[in-house]
Amino acid sequence: MPAPPIINPIAAQLARGDDPQTQATARVLAKYLDEWLRVPGTNVRIGLDPILALFPGIGDLLVSGAGGVILVEALRSGVGLAVFLRMALNMTLNFLLGLIPGGGAVLSAFFKSNSRNLAILQAWQAGQKAEVKRSTLRFFLGLALLLGLFVLFVSTLWLLYSYFLFRFLQNALPEGWL
Repeated sequence: MPAPPIINPIAAQLARGDDPQTQATARVLAKYLDEWLRVPGTNVRIGLDPILALFPGIGDLLVSGAGGVILVEALRSGVGLAVFLRMALNMTLNFLLGLIPGGGAVLSAFFKSNSRNLAILQAWQAGQKAEVKRSTLRFFLGLALLLGLFVLFVSTLWLLYSYFLFRFLQNALPEGWL
């Protein structure tokens, strides 16, 4: 049976690579994007990510593009779909946090999606695949719990709003209209 045709030769080359230089690039990117400078008088470290987040949209796109190298390395390492989605969600959350006017840069400085993703990738590459899968399962369960609580909160607010609006209209409108 002949090999399937290569649709994207660049992606195929990336998928074949075991170049230690790329792994070093992922580490360097995570360092410069999240941990580059220490805030004087504190132990807090920031990188280019929160600095570029001061330019909403453009800065976040640049940082997400650079952080994509870590995702490419994750694909090359063969991480599972759930782990890859977790890493992509980290980047997406960082991107969305960066879009918040005023506070996005501060939130981005503390979220550090690239360092999180690098830690996940390094644990996977070190053979801790079961631990990474378990933590990813806990992550998605926690996310589902938060989403469920959010839906419950919004539903409760909607029911209260509907009830009070109905009571108000019942008292404000002539009898027989409702």
